[in-house]
Amino acid sequence: MDQSSASHAFSTLGHPGRLGVFRLLMRFTPQGVRPTEIAEALGLKQNTLSHHLAELTRCGLVGVTRRGRSLLYSVNLTMTEDLIGYLALDLGRARPDLMSPLLGFQKERSMRDKNFHVLFICSGNSARSIFAEALLRDLGDGKFKVFSAGVRPNSQLNPFALEVLKRNGHDVSGLRSKHLSEFQRAGSPVMDFVFTVCDTAAAEECPPWPGQPITGHWGLPDPVKATGTDAEKALVFAQTYGALRRRIAAFVELPLGSLDKLAIQTHVDEIGVDGPARSKL
Repeated sequence: MDQSSASHAFSTLGHPGRLGVFRLLMRFTPQGVRPTEIAEALGLKQNTLSHHLAELTRCGLVGVTRRGRSLLYSVNLTMTEDLIGYLALDLGRARPDLMSPLLGFQKERSMRDKNFHVLFICSGNSARSIFAEALLRDLGDGKFKVFSAGVRPNSQLNPFALEVLKRNGHDVSGLRSKHLSEFQRAGSPVMDFVFTVCDTAAAEECPPWPGQPITGHWGLPDPVKATGTDAEKALVFAQTYGALRRRIAAFVELPLGSLDKLAIQTHVDEIGVDGPARSKL
């Protein structure tokens, strides 16, 4: 990256509003997000957001694609990589005292063959993240210590979700709804993977996780919002469970012990983007 392009990108990110938009888009990467969803998550007026998106697109950090009548904005990972590389290699001169804090975790917390710590985050920890916790626990063949949490306090397990789990042979006796703060305290387990399974959770402002885990957004529509008869609602919960089961089955099949973190991140992203019942952002 040349100095002019880097200066333009840094100048664009120097505005707190544009930096906020970029940080949110990174949490959805590699998926795209509709402007209405961005505005709602960040509390921005549409005309203000349009200006920020135009500036981010103009400098190349963000791209836009059309799906039907909707525009989807997403991070240009190549440009972002170039910018980070410029900051580290050109400005930082690749000094080991600057680079080691960034690279040290990869050596210290290499992928192991068992006991990966995995956290699934959802809005209420009542259905989707509970499905994911039970599924990975039971499909993971003992290689995973699985947790789930919600970003909203005082949630309860949904009875339709519990019924689906029981019907599919999962033990629900140890499941409970938990708030995200349980896993942000001193002494909490250091996660190897952190997944968001609903759009609200991905848009939440969360601090960087200790140990820099691999993250993924596997958003699915909220079955709790289903309407109709009890039978119709139960069908939506069953479909959500099935979609998560297929994604988690694909994740379990990954040879985590033999892949580097970049390859694992690529697979995690592919599961989220190409998986069935992809969330409509």
